[in-house]
Amino acid sequence: MDEPLVAIENLTVRFDDRPVVDRVSLALHRGDIITIIGPNGAGKTTLIKAVLGIQAATSGRILRAKGLVIGYVPQHLSLESTLPLSVERFMLLSGQPLAACVAALERTGVSHLLKASVHHLSGGEQQRLLLARALVRKPDLLVLDEPAQGVDINGQAALYDLIRQLRDELNCGVIMISHDLHLVMAATDKVICLNQHVCCSGHPADISHDPAFIETFGRPVAESLAVYHHNHNHSHDLSGNVVGTGHSGSANEHGECNHEHH
Repeated sequence: MDEPLVAIENLTVRFDDRPVVDRVSLALHRGDIITIIGPNGAGKTTLIKAVLGIQAATSGRILRAKGLVIGYVPQHLSLESTLPLSVERFMLLSGQPLAACVAALERTGVSHLLKASVHHLSGGEQQRLLLARALVRKPDLLVLDEPAQGVDINGQAALYDLIRQLRDELNCGVIMISHDLHLVMAATDKVICLNQHVCCSGHPADISHDPAFIETFGRPVAESLAVYHHNHNHSHDLSGNVVGTGHSGSANEHGECNHEHH
């Protein structure tokens, strides 16, 4: 197998002698989409910050591929509300040329907002702006902290479609945190359930049967996911409408995505 983009080995992060991340190990390769799930306070964001190199480990280590380029999408765009800032200026702060910035905005569907104020964007537009900013350097690894935060349900489906497309186009790895468990089932290759330590991990179709998953999220959630199967043979536009279908998936008259349940 190719060298991993990131290899985490027995990583522990303690705050005030309390383990927030406890002996976590995982490896992420090109083409992987790994989603970290878990209850509030489980250490998910702390783990991602350690991957980014902005949170020191108490013990263990993180190995990164030589020359690794990381694109990061935080949960929120936190800016001083009185600071005048256009989308164009925000993108240029990446240090990349305007043409690259515009191309990234086009790829995430928001190039028409180039001259708009970042303060006037909707939740979905902000997330696409943050994703464009992460893409502008053509990363080897995308790190996404709740990428669908503040986005409506149809927009979430479109955003997860886009993340998969970008993974294919860039041949990059993706590691993300998400609370959208049903969408995670359709949008990821591997799920890691974190509650300070790794409770369980595996393919989305299998993990809902794991006793540790049931204990963490409760039997009703586990049972609802166990019967959920998304025939993802279509794509969504930026409004979440289905734009392509195969034989087993379809769009209804409202353009919504039909799922099959087993």
